[in-house]
Amino acid sequence: MSERILIDPNPQKLLLLGNEAIVRGALEAGLDFFAAYPGTPSSEILDAMLSLADSVGIYAEVSVNEKIAFESCLGASWSGLRAMTSMKHVGLNVAADSLMSSAAMGTRGGFVSVVADDPNMWSSQNEQDTRLFAKFANVPLIEPSSPQEALDLTKRAFELSEKYGTLIILRTTTRLSHTRGDVRTGFLPQKIIEGKRRVGEFKKDPSRFVSLPQNSRRLKVEHASVVKRLEKEEGASFIELEGDEEAKVGIIASGTAYGYVKEALEWMGLSKVRIAKVLMPYPLPRNPLKEIFSNVDRILIVEELEPVIEEQAKLLAFEEGMRVEIHGKDFVPRDFELSPEKVAKAIASFMKKDLPIDFEELESKGKEASSLAPPVPPTLCPACPHRNTFYAIRKAASPRSIFPSDIGCYTLAFFPPLKTVDTTVDMGASISIAHGISRSSKEEKGKAVVATIGDSTFFHTGIPALANAIANGSDFILVVLDNGTTAMTGHQPNPGSTEGTKRRLSIEDIARAMGADYVEVVDPYDIKSVEAAVRKAMDVRGVRVIVARRDCALKVISDKRRRGESWNVYRVNEDLCTGCKVCINAYGCPAIKWNRDKRKAYIDPELCWGCGGCAQVCPYNAIEVMK
Repeated sequence: MSERILIDPNPQKLLLLGNEAIVRGALEAGLDFFAAYPGTPSSEILDAMLSLADSVGIYAEVSVNEKIAFESCLGASWSGLRAMTSMKHVGLNVAADSLMSSAAMGTRGGFVSVVADDPNMWSSQNEQDTRLFAKFANVPLIEPSSPQEALDLTKRAFELSEKYGTLIILRTTTRLSHTRGDVRTGFLPQKIIEGKRRVGEFKKDPSRFVSLPQNSRRLKVEHASVVKRLEKEEGASFIELEGDEEAKVGIIASGTAYGYVKEALEWMGLSKVRIAKVLMPYPLPRNPLKEIFSNVDRILIVEELEPVIEEQAKLLAFEEGMRVEIHGKDFVPRDFELSPEKVAKAIASFMKKDLPIDFEELESKGKEASSLAPPVPPTLCPACPHRNTFYAIRKAASPRSIFPSDIGCYTLAFFPPLKTVDTTVDMGASISIAHGISRSSKEEKGKAVVATIGDSTFFHTGIPALANAIANGSDFILVVLDNGTTAMTGHQPNPGSTEGTKRRLSIEDIARAMGADYVEVVDPYDIKSVEAAVRKAMDVRGVRVIVARRDCALKVISDKRRRGESWNVYRVNEDLCTGCKVCINAYGCPAIKWNRDKRKAYIDPELCWGCGGCAQVCPYNAIEVMK
């Protein structure tokens, strides 16, 4: 779907992703300012905002990291504008310092922070529950369960933020962010339709905006009072009760878990259940829950990941002296993403009912069917410049060398045959880990530390780590994998991109200005030059920086396809191929396959994107351009 449909001024019914519904909700709320760093599953929000910004008169930017984005929005809010940022859950860790420090300072213009959690870690290094962060910072958090609610609650979040002067966190999960559903849109405000950009005005108030201890102590108490008032005045509208009013069994659910509960009850044919859908997990609305507690004997709380609602509900029941029996994580899995099957099993066990479907048998048959398909290991794209760089690093460095790496598609070099990733922790950690290893390890000949980091990650949190390493006299090689974009999340620009930024920053100039002991720029499509640069860097002491620069192959090929251009395709000359398998076992391009009958390699022309790296690694010159 074109993002232009999101700015149709008339109400209509649309099939929208959860993330698209959030964008529409923000526009209907009269958004003025947007800043974010991309991260799956939140990236579509940023992409849409960048695409629509000029048309609807909002300021939108790709910030270098989530902390910068959060603080930029905070400044806009304090200037009286409506501001929104979006990030994935680990991005909130980066912005946590800003969140914790500013939570009690409040807002002027509405400020909404969308945080997309990733249960099951489909594209993340860890699994965490943003609702705990909301409780930690004492910031109200609301959670939609459908794309329609994503739109409605985004608008509501801006209203609440301004009414109570507090940041509002809008939490989604992967399943909601990427689920399409029917959405009834509302009206766009005139300023959005006309594309008129509003200008804010910051009014000084040092007693509120300067976090000196004497201010912070007062603001903390005032903010706590605001959150309690919001819960008391608005709570009833954030709990929706449904089901059998006479039932003695209740289920409380939030987010996508609510949909799973409805589906499971339908499967099982259970109707004598009272259901409470929670739209604001923190602070949990007390009065509506007391109503359900007083009418049922037993309750099951179905929520994804941590027992955030469960713990608040048990405390509420204890404080109110209510004798309702409350269950949650003793039946519902705490780890990984929920599913209708998992929820059905939990409800069946809780209600002592038989399941109408034998899920164990289904799962067994699924595994049996999956085993028939050949395994396809995750790998870098055909023609990916990173493959050539990692191949060259492995050729230059001894097997005893250590390879700290970072967050990005290049983490796939962990897998065979490249196997050039020994550590990955979080954004920017490749450099810090390399520093720690180099400063704590005994020098051994041939045991180099070669770290790798992407260009976007370098700007995100790599620069402070590099400054620290250089200032502390560290000793390792850093290879910056510069493909000119933030590839993994959908090709958003970063400060080093040639397009999408007002002024391009040079990674090599930054490294030189910081005082790196050796700086060189190489082309990954020339494998020998990369290998030579790594070998040369090994003869230098200190922090050595190699920038391996070549545009992302996926983006290059997409652009060529749009322009109707073709590219060279390579083939294996069977007369020269000896079947040594170097191109498969050491290089590993997915376009190169093995012919069992002929015992020779061959290249799938549909997958070859023409980088020519395979021709450079073949020891028998058996790979050539197809004529």
